[in-house]
Amino acid sequence: MKRIAILIVALISGFTILGFWAFSKLGGNIPVEIQLVENKPDNLAGLTYRGTPGNVELGKIFEKMETQKALHPGSQLHTIYEVEPAGKLDTMLVFVGINQMHPISDMEFRVFENRGYLLAQIKSSTWVMPSPEMVKEKLAEFAEANKLELSGIYIDKIISKNEVQVIAPIK
Repeated sequence: MKRIAILIVALISGFTILGFWAFSKLGGNIPVEIQLVENKPDNLAGLTYRGTPGNVELGKIFEKMETQKALHPGSQLHTIYEVEPAGKLDTMLVFVGINQMHPISDMEFRVFENRGYLLAQIKSSTWVMPSPEMVKEKLAEFAEANKLELSGIYIDKIISKNEVQVIAPIK
C-alpha cells in the first residue's frame, strides 16, 4: 500500500512538472508587453459580421479579408469585437479588416482620430495565450498608472499564429 501511494505521488509530481515545462515552452510565462504609441491607429477597410460564432458567413468574411490582405502587401488582418458572444449560440458583432490608407470598394472604412494608443504585444502559442479579459485588464492598469483614458475600443492585429497585438486607442 505504501508503494502505491509513493508511485501515485511520483506520477502526480511528474505530470505537474511536465505541465509547467510545457506551459513555459509554449510561451505561457512570457509577459504581455505594453507600450504607448503616440500616433493615430491605422485606418481599416473591412466588413462587419453580425451573427453566431459558428456561422459559415463569418468564415467567408475572414477568407475575403485574407484575399484582400494578399492583394495589399504589407497589410495585416485586424478584428474589432464590438459585441463578444458568451456562448456558441449568442449573437456577436465583429469587424474584420486590413490596415489601409484609402477605402476599398464594397467595404467599410474606419478612421481613428485618437491622439495615440496603447499597444499590447502577445507572443505565445494559442494554447496558452492570455484571455482577452486579462489583456484588457493589463491595458487598463497601464493606462491608470500613466494617467491615460482608454476609448473602450480594442483592435486585435493578427501578426502570425503565435503573435497578436492589441491596439487600445486613448482619448
